Amino acid sequence: MLSKKTKYGLKALTFIARSEGDLPLQVAEIAKQEQIPQKFLESILLTLRKAGILGSKKGKHGGYYLRETPEDILMTDVMRVLEGPIAMVPCVSLNYYEKCDDCVDEELCSVNKLMLQVRDSTLNVFRNTTLADLSHPKG
Repeated sequence: MLSKKTKYGLKALTFIARSEGDLPLQVAEIAKQEQIPQKFLESILLTLRKAGILGSKKGKHGGYYLRETPEDILMTDVMRVLEGPIAMVPCVSLNYYEKCDDCVDEELCSVNKLMLQVRDSTLNVFRNTTLADLSHPKG
């Protein structure tokens, strides 16, 4: 299941992407509009800032803003920052590979074969979806 951190992060990024104007958005405004606990949101936005997805500005007109256009922010990057590895088991992870303790032979492992397909399908969706796709749904 998707963690609340990731769900709230996606909602906040979409809200920022949809906002009009060039001013950074304050945490309180995002939290109120998206019904996200403000303290939790602060932590999420800080994580996204440290990863380079968001920028921040201090002061009276401070807040958070996207560092790239929504079209250039891939869901693979966002999901890895917020959720961690995309693969459901470590033996099929591209970035966090680990051999499973209980596996005798990955080549013969039915779980490995299934999870490779799940990983590849998931990556296909994330690689072909940008923040622009979320913030401007086709309809």
